[in-house]
Amino acid sequence: MTKERVVIAADHAGFDLKETLKQELQSMGAEVMDLGTNGPEAVDYPDFANALADVIGEGQITRGVLLCGSGIGASIAANRHRAVRAALCHDVESARMSRLHNDANVIVLGGRVTDASVAKACIRTFFSTEFEGGRHARRVAKMT
Repeated sequence: MTKERVVIAADHAGFDLKETLKQELQSMGAEVMDLGTNGPEAVDYPDFANALADVIGEGQITRGVLLCGSGIGASIAANRHRAVRAALCHDVESARMSRLHNDANVIVLGGRVTDASVAKACIRTFFSTEFEGGRHARRVAKMT
């Protein structure tokens, strides 16, 4: 990974995995903007998904990592924003395809359902896979 700024955010259910993935991203050479949450106290995932989406929408950072308990709520909230193409991923293949065919700019993971080793592998794959373009570019353009 070339030096890239990445935004990361999570609710309380994704907090522990967020901390693990933040370290993984840094070990990959990324500069990480952490929007929180900063502990296990209950918070609302839409607040963190919206904050992450705002950073991407403003063009400050182009890609991000978002977590909640299952990943479902956070991905729904993030995808309400036009500049975001958030992909809920459960394995390396879904992370790869989210970039290759969908040009996803946010990977979403479930803190309660995704093992840390799987999540790390997903992150490495997501950030190392380039968008294939071609026929997929036309489809992605219809979403932006």
